[in-house]
Amino acid sequence: MDNGVEIRFFAAARAAAGVDQMYCPSAQFQEIINELCRTQPALAPVIAQCSFLLDSVAVHDQNFLVHDGSVIDVLPRFAGG
Repeated sequence: MDNGVEIRFFAAARAAAGVDQMYCPSAQFQEIINELCRTQPALAPVIAQCSFLLDSVAVHDQNFLVHDGSVIDVLPRFAGG
């Protein structure tokens, strides 16, 4: 049984979210990100600097449906490249 979309936070995103992970219902990728910023205001400035992976693949276009069972990784910029 799927719990929706798993969102995993790393480094500064984890600190801003206050959790390692959370779940949300299936939705358009950009809607998920917008909802994260709305419900977790401390995440908004961090999210603006993040890159994302969807099921271990880099996200370049944010206009697609994310299905239940998928995993989004929220990755802030890391020092040292």
